Amino acid sequence: MEWEPEALKELEKVPEHIRSMAKMGIETSVGKRGKNIVTIGDVKEAQAQFRALLGKDEKTTKIAVVRCDIVSETCPGVACFKAFNKRKVHFEEYGRDAEIIGFFTCGGCPGRRVFRLVDSLLKHGVDVVHLSSCMLMERGYPKCPHIDEIKQMIIKKGVKVIEGTHH
Repeated sequence: MEWEPEALKELEKVPEHIRSMAKMGIETSVGKRGKNIVTIGDVKEAQAQFRALLGKDEKTTKIAVVRCDIVSETCPGVACFKAFNKRKVHFEEYGRDAEIIGFFTCGGCPGRRVFRLVDSLLKHGVDVVHLSSCMLMERGYPKCPHIDEIKQMIIKKGVKVIEGTHH
């Protein structure tokens, strides 16, 4: 049975003493569906099934929000948190188990603090970083001129990026 590189990488997260058993189980399941390549989706599905057997809920999604340093002088972030708490606008996809683990500013142009803070957030298991709506708006506040570089910087760290919070 062949394995996609991302699937093998995910399998490496399984404790070593049960990894071969998990691999065999995943390959058996994939084979029963008539497939001969194991994908990341197959591994994630097996993880979800295992958690369900143990009575554990899905993994908590850990979210961080980066916002404009200039705007932070006048905005306390209420609308971002309100949208998250009510699971509205750009937070609709998250379940009740999601949590915001970081809320920080870019550090000023050109986003000098983002690289360092994302490294710190990775140590706490961040899954996704939202670029706050204030960085994206073209009225009220000027759109961030460094948004594309900031986005790419986060993606290169292996973290998913969502554009927007409450607008």
